[in-house]
Amino acid sequence: MGLPPNLWVGPTTCGAQAVLLADILPTLLIKLAAPFVIHLLPYNSRVVAAALCAWGSFGLVAAAAGSALSLGGVVLASAASGLGEVTFLGLASQYPRLGVACWSSGTGAAGLGGALGYGALLQAGLSLPHAVLPGLLLPHITLLSYFFLLGPPPCPTALPHGGGLTAGERWQVAKAALPQAAPLTLVYFAEYFINQGLLELLYFPDAALTHNEQYRWYQLIYQGGVFLARSSVRCLRCRRVGLLALVLNAALLLAAVPGRFLPGFGAACALVLGEGLVGGGAYGSGFSNVAEQAAPWGRALAVAVAALGDTVGVALAGGAAVGIHRLFCGA
Repeated sequence: MGLPPNLWVGPTTCGAQAVLLADILPTLLIKLAAPFVIHLLPYNSRVVAAALCAWGSFGLVAAAAGSALSLGGVVLASAASGLGEVTFLGLASQYPRLGVACWSSGTGAAGLGGALGYGALLQAGLSLPHAVLPGLLLPHITLLSYFFLLGPPPCPTALPHGGGLTAGERWQVAKAALPQAAPLTLVYFAEYFINQGLLELLYFPDAALTHNEQYRWYQLIYQGGVFLARSSVRCLRCRRVGLLALVLNAALLLAAVPGRFLPGFGAACALVLGEGLVGGGAYGSGFSNVAEQAAPWGRALAVAVAALGDTVGVALAGGAAVGIHRLFCGA
């Protein structure tokens, strides 16, 4: 195992740093504001806004008319992700326990399906702009599913619109959700530190796959682990979101990059699968715990606070990934 001489340094370049910021900041800002203002917007308006942002993001990236437009597409994708997660998690929490579990499984399936579909299109010879064109259909499917397939919550009167909550009550709900948000921050920091900072540096020249192919397999295996774990949250749920496995995994991979002691590509894939299983389980268990513990009128606010935890972890991991690439690649 070693670093290829033509290794793309990624986040160490100014352009990639801009992409990283464009991918993180809109989601982070939306989730920071969500506990205070999201209740002022009806669910229908939020869903439409998220779908429009997603549609615009695919369109701008597919157009590939310049770096500024491409960055705009990344910004819109980040906004769609942040607004969509806060909206649909809050809505899912108003259904029975199955609601959050189904959302968790669906997001896992989306990650796996996206990785498979994108990889297949690239393998078929499509360029990056053309490979994202099928994504233009996804926002339309979201809108159709929301307005025509999703039934109303069993207890519509339990939907919190915020008007009846005092500042003190909102703080009590937020404070109760923090014990779940903090572990999610650490979990997502470890996950994305691995994904953004380390996996690209794990290259095995003796394997049959190229460097890019190995990296795509890492991402696919990771998404597979996430999907399996998020889909099993109804059967296997942790009351305390564990961190030890991911922290040890991150430390092991961090040592493996310069130490080159992993026996081969298969060993790296096993570690990545474990990362996906632990991270996916932490997501599903964490939000299920929050939705179960919060009062019906405070569930949407509670999951919005918890959702901030994973984004903070991703943002911190992005900064750490830049430092790791500078350290190992000398840029």
